[in-house]
Amino acid sequence: MASSIPTALTRRFIYEGQCCLRRMAVHDDCKLKFLELKAKRTYRFIVFKIEEKQKQVIVEKVGEPTESYEDFTSNLPADECRYAVYDYDFVTAENCQKSRIFFIAWSPDVARVRSKMIYASSKDRFKRELDGIQVELQATDPTEMDLDVFRSRAN
Repeated sequence: MASSIPTALTRRFIYEGQCCLRRMAVHDDCKLKFLELKAKRTYRFIVFKIEEKQKQVIVEKVGEPTESYEDFTSNLPADECRYAVYDYDFVTAENCQKSRIFFIAWSPDVARVRSKMIYASSKDRFKRELDGIQVELQATDPTEMDLDVFRSRAN
């Protein structure tokens, strides 16, 4: 009997995650800010948050073009999930200036299980709304998305 409890709880979380996925909306501001980042390079990064009560993804923070990678990472909470996009500038071996738009699915180990499930089940749908993502990262701690990871994935 005890072995059926985790199964029942797992089924409940999966069901709730699927329900949220079907009803999750993306606020128009998310698409607008992303287009500004992509086309006009108006922002260095955008952090997105799922508002569970309204069942929608919203813009939580935008970073100005002058903001650093450290500014970006300081806007990702240590105990809550987020989506983010980061416009990463780099110089190639041929000395060419380039940039790549990274999509980051931030899901720290200490985040609530329900939150992790909602973010995981909504990620692909949300990403499809942001046309122009070039690289995707999934990170559960800061070392999985440090600048060395960005450098290696940008090429």
